[in-house]
Amino acid sequence: MPLYEPPDGLFGPERDFVDSAAAYVAAAEPSWDDDGPVTPIEWDLLTAREADAAWADLNAWVHWLRHRFALPANIVPPYWHRHPELVEELSALRTHRLACYDPEASPSSPITWMRDLADAILRLRDWVALCGTGRNGDRPSRQTAWPGEPDIDDDYVVNLEDREADFRAFVADDVERRRRIEDAAQAHLRLVRDDEDGA
Repeated sequence: MPLYEPPDGLFGPERDFVDSAAAYVAAAEPSWDDDGPVTPIEWDLLTAREADAAWADLNAWVHWLRHRFALPANIVPPYWHRHPELVEELSALRTHRLACYDPEASPSSPITWMRDLADAILRLRDWVALCGTGRNGDRPSRQTAWPGEPDIDDDYVVNLEDREADFRAFVADDVERRRRIEDAAQAHLRLVRDDEDGA
C-alpha cells in the first residue's frame, strides 16, 4: 500500500506533482539504515543490498527534484544514472537536503540548501555538457586517453526509448556486480580461515 494516495480528480501536472511528492516522502530516508543519522553515500563501498536501496531512493528523489524545480534535461537528463559524475552530484545534493530539512536543523538551513541548489544546477549543466547525455540518447562520458593509454571510443550514442526500463536494468547489473564481488570476498575469507585452521 502506498504511503500516500493522491485524491481523485487530479490530472496532468497536478497529478505528476502529487505523485513526485509522494515518491519523495517515500524516499526521505535511506531504506537500508532507517535508524541512523543522515550520512553521505560512498557509492563505491555499498553492498549489493545497500546499493539496491540507495538507487531506488535516489531515483525517487531525482524525479521529485526535476518536477519540483522544473529542471530540463540539460540539467538533469533521463539517463543520469549512467554517469558517475551526475550520480555523485545528485546524491550529494539529496544528502545535503535531508540534513538541511532535518527537524533538528537550523531554521535557516533550507535557504542554505536553496543557495547550494543554485550552485549545483550550474555544475550539473557543466557535467551534462561534458558527458553528452541527452533527452533521448546517451553515450559514455568522454574520457581523455593519456600518452601510452589506448584510444577510447566514446563517440557512439545509444538511443534509449524507455528510461525506467533502462534504469531497472542498470541497477540490476550494478547490484549483481556487487554481489559477485561480495561472494568472491567471502570465498577468499573462507580460504584464508581454512588455511589458518590447517596450519
